Amino acid sequence: MAATTVSHNKAKRGSGQSSPRGSRRRPGLPDENARAGFGRRLRRDLQAHAFMIGAVLCFGFFSWYPMIREVIMSFQKTKRGETTWVGWKNLETVWNDPGFWPAWRNTMQFTLYALVIGFAVPFVIAIVLNEFRHAQAYLRILVYLPVMLPPVAGVLLFKYFYNPEYGLFNHILHFLHLPEQAWLDSSSTAMISVVIAATWMSAGGATLIYLAALQNVPGELYEAADLDGAGLLSKIWHITIPQTRPVLSLMLLLQIVATMQEFTNVYLLTGGAGPENSTGTVVYMVYQYAFRYDSFGSASALGLIMLVVLGGFSGLYARLSRNSD
Repeated sequence: MAATTVSHNKAKRGSGQSSPRGSRRRPGLPDENARAGFGRRLRRDLQAHAFMIGAVLCFGFFSWYPMIREVIMSFQKTKRGETTWVGWKNLETVWNDPGFWPAWRNTMQFTLYALVIGFAVPFVIAIVLNEFRHAQAYLRILVYLPVMLPPVAGVLLFKYFYNPEYGLFNHILHFLHLPEQAWLDSSSTAMISVVIAATWMSAGGATLIYLAALQNVPGELYEAADLDGAGLLSKIWHITIPQTRPVLSLMLLLQIVATMQEFTNVYLLTGGAGPENSTGTVVYMVYQYAFRYDSFGSASALGLIMLVVLGGFSGLYARLSRNSD
C-alpha cells in the first residue's frame, strides 16, 4: 500500500513538471514577433506619410504660399525693383477708388443672377434626368459636354449667338415677332447675357452632382407619397429637397465663391467693364490694378478684402450647417 502511494506521488510530481509535446516556446520568440510587427507598421506608416507629405507640400506651395504672399504684398509697394512697407495705404487707395462700390455692386448682381439661373437650372435638369430609366448614361454625357469644351471656344460660340446682326438669339426673337436685343452692347442685358453663357458652360458638373444625390434618395419615400396622392411639386418640396439638403447647401456655397471670382467670361464677352461699366467686377478691378496700373500692392489689398468677404460666407455656412446637424 505504501509503495503504491509513493509511486502515485512520483507520477503526480512528474506529470506536474512535464508539458505537452510541442507546447514549449523558444526563448526570445515573442520579442522577435513584436519587432517584426513594429517594423511592418513603421514601413507602412512611412509610406503613408510620404504620400501625405507630397500632397501637403504641393498644397502649401500652390495654395497657402500665394495667400500668405498676397497678405504681405497688400502692405507693401514695389517701385523700380525696390519694395517698401506702406502699411494701410494700399487698402485706403482701394477703398477710396470711385470704382470700388460699383465693382462690388456688379459682383453681387452677377452672383444673384447666377444663383437664380445657375443654381436652379442644373437641379431641375438633374430631376428630369433622374426620371429616365433608359439612355441615362448618354444623357449624362450630353449634359456634361459643355464642361469639356474649352472656355475660350464656348465664349466665342456665345459671342456669335449674341451678335446683334446675325446672331442666333436675335434670329429666334425675330421669328417669334419679339423685339431684338443688343445683348452685349446694352447695359441692361450685358450682365444677364454673361450669366447665361457662364451657366451653360458650367452647369454640367453641378447637374451630375445633383443627379448622384438624387439617386441616393430611397424610392420608398416616393412610393409612400404616391399612395398619399402627393403631386410632383409636393414630392420635390417634401422629399427631394430635404433628402438632398446637405448637397444643395454645399453647392450653394461653392456657387457663391465661384461666381464672386468670375473673370474669364466677363473679360472675353464684354472686355471687362462692359457698356457703361455694367459688368466690371471686383476680380476685373484686381486685374486692372495689377496689369494696367502696375500696382500689385493695391491689387493684393483688393484681393485681401475679397478673401475676408468669402471667408465670412464660408464661416456662415459652417455655422448654419453645424446648427442644422
